[in-house]
Amino acid sequence: MAEKKFTVLDLLELELSGHDTLDLKCIAGRRGLPRAITIPELNRPGLALSGFYQNFQSNRVQLFGRGESAYLEKLHQENNDETLKEFFTSQIPCCIFSYNLEPTQEFLELAEENCCPVLQTELSSSELSNRLVRIFSNIFASKKTMHGVLVEVYGVGIFLTGHSGVGKSETALELVERGHRLVADDIVEMRCVNGNILLGRGSNTLISHHMEIRGLGIINISQLYGVGAIRDQKEVQLIVQLEEWDATKAYDRLGSENHYKEVLGVKIPEIVIPVRPGRNLPIIIEAAAMNERLKKMGYNSARDFNQNVLKWIETGEAKNAYNNNNDAY
Repeated sequence: MAEKKFTVLDLLELELSGHDTLDLKCIAGRRGLPRAITIPELNRPGLALSGFYQNFQSNRVQLFGRGESAYLEKLHQENNDETLKEFFTSQIPCCIFSYNLEPTQEFLELAEENCCPVLQTELSSSELSNRLVRIFSNIFASKKTMHGVLVEVYGVGIFLTGHSGVGKSETALELVERGHRLVADDIVEMRCVNGNILLGRGSNTLISHHMEIRGLGIINISQLYGVGAIRDQKEVQLIVQLEEWDATKAYDRLGSENHYKEVLGVKIPEIVIPVRPGRNLPIIIEAAAMNERLKKMGYNSARDFNQNVLKWIETGEAKNAYNNNNDAY
């Protein structure tokens, strides 16, 4: 099934708050609100208004600031609307005026005639650009759904994956009990933002903070542990694959090699933790989170261990210890 297109009407109806609010209102061209926005970028149409239409990015949202509005006023005083007529021959998604600037009457009439939505906001041009780019990067980000549990442990977003029944939800529940936070259980939607950040959240926001525990059923984490035990989304910084213990498999015991898994073009560090009775998985995952934070700060425990072993060998202490051990026999 094809994804639902994002329209100008959708942009107007976005429920945003805080530093993401746009405060947009439509002042003309309402018949064009179903027009699709297909490019997550903006265009300042100053050159086009002056008559230079070569490489005009007409498929982008057109942003009008003080400079463009002043030029529209100049065209109005000169009674010159030819360039405006050519401007509206393109299938422009919409035009947005910052600073609550008022377009000229000719501009509004041509917008109505060509069914081009004209929006207005009190935000400055630079602030509007920053917010729109941030919003578009989220809306148009490539997405992928993955089976697993996403938790935040010591500020590190950890995605727990593995076969069904291996204990992902039970491990996440114990982590929540120990003061960490749940982002999503079972189905996690991954989004690549800005080309190098992988954000995860529940694919269904209504049930993302519920958890299925075999033998217990569905539980609501926010109701049981409070709103401090959940969060809506989190950057995925570590992938932990849980698998049944295999005695014939050689598991990494030093951690000297870095393993990565590529998701939507982003390489995420990955570790494999074998599961068997008696292993305290939550404590192991907490240690993995803290170790990952140390790596981000430039300290690698395995590398430091190897360097200390090499120094020990180079000093001759290893040889003396070996000789002394042989003399005992």
